[in-house]
Amino acid sequence: MNNNDFYKNFEDSSKNKFDIGTNIFIPFLCGALGCSLVLGIAFGIPTIRNKLITSSSPSNISSVATSSDTNNGLIDTISLNKFSDTAAYASSKVLPSIVGINVEYSITSSNMFFSQTQSIGEAQGSGIIVSEDGYILTNNHIINSSDSSNYYQMSEATKIEVYLYGDENPYEATVVGADSQTDLAIIKINKSGLIKAELGDSSSLKIGESVLAVGNPLGVGTSVSSGIISAINRKVTTDGVTYNLIQTDAAINSGNSGGALVNNKGQVIGINTLKVAGDGVEGMGFAIPINDTIDIYHQLIENGKVLRPFIGISGIDLDEKTAKKNDLPIGIYVKNIETFSSAEKAGIKIGDIIMSIDGIKVSTMQELNNIKNTKKIGDTVILEIYRAGEEIETSLKLGEEP
Repeated sequence: MNNNDFYKNFEDSSKNKFDIGTNIFIPFLCGALGCSLVLGIAFGIPTIRNKLITSSSPSNISSVATSSDTNNGLIDTISLNKFSDTAAYASSKVLPSIVGINVEYSITSSNMFFSQTQSIGEAQGSGIIVSEDGYILTNNHIINSSDSSNYYQMSEATKIEVYLYGDENPYEATVVGADSQTDLAIIKINKSGLIKAELGDSSSLKIGESVLAVGNPLGVGTSVSSGIISAINRKVTTDGVTYNLIQTDAAINSGNSGGALVNNKGQVIGINTLKVAGDGVEGMGFAIPINDTIDIYHQLIENGKVLRPFIGISGIDLDEKTAKKNDLPIGIYVKNIETFSSAEKAGIKIGDIIMSIDGIKVSTMQELNNIKNTKKIGDTVILEIYRAGEEIETSLKLGEEP
């Protein structure tokens, strides 16, 4: 079959799947609590990337402090020696480093009469203080839930407020940098003297180890749930991206995204990110290992983005079944090439099928990106390409991802 004929007939059987091993679930990201319409319109309320949606209002954004948490606005010093319970010890150590996050979005809704109404969407999540001068690590999907459909257009965050532990006052935050590939983001508030979280080593985790999930569930304020590590190195695929995650049965609810998974020493070992929900599913939450976040959040602080090598194509995965059905080799069908990209300069054409990179066979964009991301900007790679019935090799110099 001609490569271009394939594109006309191709049915992408992998679209909109969520894979955990061999099982398929319908997930929701646990970060954004609500998308309420503060201005009072109830029609066309959008979900925020399939997150759990409940109605909320400013009155529901409760303070993360209680009367026992504060003393004239100051956090009481806690002596850890009085705790014999390890969960209480770990909680008291990490709680001052966890924040609640409230985000507002501008929404343009259209009704059946084609008139448009402006309103405000609201979401809650959590974050982890990583520096004394106001840098906070959280999930990208909390501060960037821009979305659209035939009935609404949702902007990126128009306002971000942070609630510190033991402080009733909201602090306005700005986005320093965000990375959709890793679902991580850094925001900053103008305040010094913060208590930064102590980071643990996620590479030394053991199944069955006790953990705590700390965050801002349902926007009610900072709270703690307990559980164990159910699995490590769990591969979870959502939105076409595969993550290597920690699985836990500690309760992770809407609003917990961006919060901390903590060991019994009070050290952060993961960023709570995903939860599987559905009939017959219980206690399946997932966290990004903290070791995987360190280089990312340092780059976000320093550069505002993650510097990655770039090829400049979008493609369709050709697994064995799809390739055989269309009489084509296994690989990646090139659907689009970005102008002035490395791919264009290397002479790659729409309709080409990339079969390998530096001698390593690939059949998905994820595999291609994984190999590409082990290289440096400016490195040269060799691509094996199928074009018009012939196999050819071409060299490509990796550019910088825009």
